[in-house]
Amino acid sequence: MSPDNVEETILALERAALDRWCKGDPYGYVENAVDDVTGFDHVTKTRIDGIAALRDHVRQFVDKVDVPSYKMPNVKVQLYGTIAILTFNWETYSREGELTSRWNATEVLLRSEESWKYVHAHWAPIISKT
Repeated sequence: MSPDNVEETILALERAALDRWCKGDPYGYVENAVDDVTGFDHVTKTRIDGIAALRDHVRQFVDKVDVPSYKMPNVKVQLYGTIAILTFNWETYSREGELTSRWNATEVLLRSEESWKYVHAHWAPIISKT
């Protein structure tokens, strides 16, 4: 798998998960995660540990998210053998095209048997105007 294909594959996986998330279905991340996945979210006090904890965490967002459109500026994929680190900003927009939120995102993925799985995620809202 060439580095270009890796980047395309990882971005397609991320966009598919985000597309589902934007329609109130957060399980795209769960379905593509390893069993011992970890993560940090701005609404948790501690780390999310394991697929069951991730499933429980995202359940609160089912049918509660409606994001008409988004952008992913500053995308970077760093490849280290079977590990990839995906970083990007995530911007969400209203139906009228107004910016509604901005996030910093880090996703760590592992390639196993030609598929990529989420190993760790860290999402943080951007609160600075600069």
